[in-house]
Amino acid sequence: MSRLEVILSASLALSIIANLGLFIYARAAIIRLISVADELADLQTMVNSFAHHLKSVYELDSFYGDETLRGLLDHAISFNEQMDTFEYVISLTQQELDAPVEDINDNSPPEEETNAS
Repeated sequence: MSRLEVILSASLALSIIANLGLFIYARAAIIRLISVADELADLQTMVNSFAHHLKSVYELDSFYGDETLRGLLDHAISFNEQMDTFEYVISLTQQELDAPVEDINDNSPPEEETNAS
C-alpha cells in the first residue's frame, strides 16, 4: 500500500465519521425543534382558549364593566399577540389549523347595553 493510498484511506474514514456525526447531530436538532414547535402550538391553543373564556366571562351581565377583569382580558390579549411572534416555529409542524379561530385580538370592549326603563 503506497503512502497516497494510506492518506486517501485515512481521509475517507475521517470524512465518513464526520458526515455520520453531522447527520446524527442534525437529526437530533430537528427532533428537538419539532418538539418545541409542538409545545408552542399547544401553548398558543391554551392561550387562545383562556382569552376566549375570559372574554365570555367579561361579557356576562354580572361582571360586565369590571376593571379587574378588563385588565386581565387586556393582558391575555397582549400575551396572545406576543405568541403570534412564534407563528413561524409553530407552522413547522402544523400545515393548516383544523378550525378557524375567532379573532380575540379585538381590543375594543364589548358594546355597552343600554337599559331604557
